[in-house]
Parts: sequence; C-alpha cells; structure tokens
Amino acid sequence: MALYESDLTKFMRQFLERHPEELESQKKGRGDWWDKKPQERTPPPPARRAPRAGGAEYTFKPLTEKD
Repeated sequence: MALYESDLTKFMRQFLERHPEELESQKKGRGDWWDKKPQERTPPPPARRAPRAGGAEYTFKPLTEKD
C-alpha cells in the first residue's frame, strides 16, 4: 500500500534532485537563522513584577507623557 504524497512534496523532491546545490544553500540558511549556541541568541527581556490586579497587565509597557 502506497502512502499519500502531496504534489508539493513531489515537486520539492524532484526540484532538489535536479538542483543539489540548493541543499547546501538550505544548510547555510538554517545555520544563519536557527543553529545557534545559547550565548549567540538574543536574551529574553527581563521579567517584571505583575501588578496587584494580577493577570497579563505586566506584558504592556506603561504610557509615558510623550505617548
């Protein structure tokens, strides 16, 4: 019994067979965007205390007089 394969999957498989240089490009792009050591990643913003009301209010920055 054959498993279903979408048209897009078939296209990508055939495309990569015809253009093997794209695999190197994919690996380089992944390395640039995703494969990072923890020290290279942007640190998360510091946590702030929630207001007494409790809830998600702490996720919003307070308005200043300029705003």
